[in-house]
Amino acid sequence: MKICILGTGHMGTWLTEELCHDHDVAVYDRDSRKLKYFIKVTRCTELSEIADFAPEMLINCVSLEHTKDAFDSVLSLLPAGCMLCDIASVKEGLPEYYRQAGHPFLSTHPMFGPTLANFHDLSQESAIIITESDEKGKEFFRNFYRDVKVKTFEYSFDEHDRTIAYSLSTPFASTLVFAACMKKQEAPGTNFKKHMKIAEGLLAEDDYLLSEILFSPYTLDRIEKINQKLSYLTHIIKAKDYEEMILFLNKLRDNIK
Repeated sequence: MKICILGTGHMGTWLTEELCHDHDVAVYDRDSRKLKYFIKVTRCTELSEIADFAPEMLINCVSLEHTKDAFDSVLSLLPAGCMLCDIASVKEGLPEYYRQAGHPFLSTHPMFGPTLANFHDLSQESAIIITESDEKGKEFFRNFYRDVKVKTFEYSFDEHDRTIAYSLSTPFASTLVFAACMKKQEAPGTNFKKHMKIAEGLLAEDDYLLSEILFSPYTLDRIEKINQKLSYLTHIIKAKDYEEMILFLNKLRDNIK
């Protein structure tokens, strides 16, 4: 298949390097200097070269903030029937965009961040494929994820954003609170260092991406639950209630089994 990839950030680079082994791949980035290290691919330094390449699939890997603008910049250059693909972490607004775009589409979300993921071993990682996507596109990505040993789940656009609010917003908010209370530790323990590594990885992510995930309409409910549990824990600590603390800890152990 002829595949064009927009954007050479961590995910765009990873997809380019993986897909070029079995497909005819072209890659474009506004900063053409980022293209010089790619081999076995067509390096497009101008948008017009995408039209010459005539892709069958266009995978949009630019930052979340610019996803729709990037699609807009190339739509007129694509052949009829070219499949539009996104890997956006937040899908709000994309169903409406695809309905008017006039192309088949595939929406997916690799659930492994470029900062913390081990791209040499993805066997513990997951990805979501959006059920409303084109059947051929879904089958393509099912096979691709299987080949790189990533476990896949299939959710609707709405189910995806609800899942992200649970699986990303909760740990993101907890990590941000940890970082907000931070002070320099002269003798950090093992748990502290583990939490610090997570916080450093999270804060290395794109600010707009973090904001959009936290601004999801489903996030506020998760934040309110965190506040409720913190208030309950504060109550237990103030009372030095050992029995209540043990009940609380046992409930937490049941939660994570």
